[in-house]
Amino acid sequence: MIDVKADFALKGRGALANQTGRHEPLQRVAIDDGWDFADDDLPPLRTTVTNESCRTAITFNKSPDLPFDRSINPYRGCEHGCAYCYARPSHANMGLSPGLDFESRLFAKSNIVDALEKQIRKPGYACRAIMLGANTDPYQPIEKTRQLSRKILQLLSDYQHPVAIVTKSTMVARDLDILGPMAEKGLTSVAISVTTLDRHLSRKLEPRAPAPGKRLETIRQLTAAGVPVTVFASPMIPFLNDAELDAILAAGAAAGATSAAYILLRLSLELKELFADWLDAHAPGKKDHVLSLLKQNRGGELNDSTFGKRMTGSGPLAQLLAKRFKVSCARLGLDAANSHELSLDCGLFSRPLRMGDQLALL
Repeated sequence: MIDVKADFALKGRGALANQTGRHEPLQRVAIDDGWDFADDDLPPLRTTVTNESCRTAITFNKSPDLPFDRSINPYRGCEHGCAYCYARPSHANMGLSPGLDFESRLFAKSNIVDALEKQIRKPGYACRAIMLGANTDPYQPIEKTRQLSRKILQLLSDYQHPVAIVTKSTMVARDLDILGPMAEKGLTSVAISVTTLDRHLSRKLEPRAPAPGKRLETIRQLTAAGVPVTVFASPMIPFLNDAELDAILAAGAAAGATSAAYILLRLSLELKELFADWLDAHAPGKKDHVLSLLKQNRGGELNDSTFGKRMTGSGPLAQLLAKRFKVSCARLGLDAANSHELSLDCGLFSRPLRMGDQLALL
């Protein structure tokens, strides 16, 4: 494990290291060679965005733990820099680090709208609700200029195709001109992730994501426009933010959310070391207890990928969280969205006529 200190943390970044991905033949390790090292000697870490082409836009899954069987991710990597992000290990598949590379070397699927239209126009395509942003946030900062998520929503609106969104960004409210009319037809819903109500903790955990108060205000904006909103208390981290579960749900309900969900932190692959480093830097006195509690609720490991357990865990703390979640939802009148599929209307789906289409016989 890399020895890190809070002073070495880069401003606006969640990871403290850029460890080599698991597929690489050589490993890079940062060491102190005795010379007076200073962050000021390093050039600033800038975000780069690379355009890439995708063959298909929709990714399908068969997981019984997810309320959807298909998703769209317009971006790889995420500039929000959340220290706990389960998508970080996916960057290793491109020969990059799940650490700082994940939040600074981003990829935009520049042709994703055309690829999506080709998929949903195929005669054999069966319409079911699509999740936008299942892996990385579709409204991360680069969306402001790239607008891939907005273009995807506009296309799905044209086809009256149901779509759900999960994000921690306030930028989703920008697209209310599309989402509002879709919501009137039962075609969309939004889940807003609220990890903590403590803005100082949020700044350390999610350095480039909007503050918690702004996310709650986004829930108010969406619900005022008639868009159904789920308050997503995720991830719950033992001894760090799990005590806030009830307060987060209450704040979401007060802002207008009608349903709720949560996930217990899971640390897979490189994320185990990355998050341990983060705890070393930002909560050293809590590190051992946090990791111990995770293991107690993950079958003795930091991650348990077993279906039915990987999202909510299986130990005593996991059982307590589940009970608290259930009781809070009942008290607040929130639908427990953890337990069922997305309820959006698939019956309105239709393919607009395009140049060259053959007219159907009457």
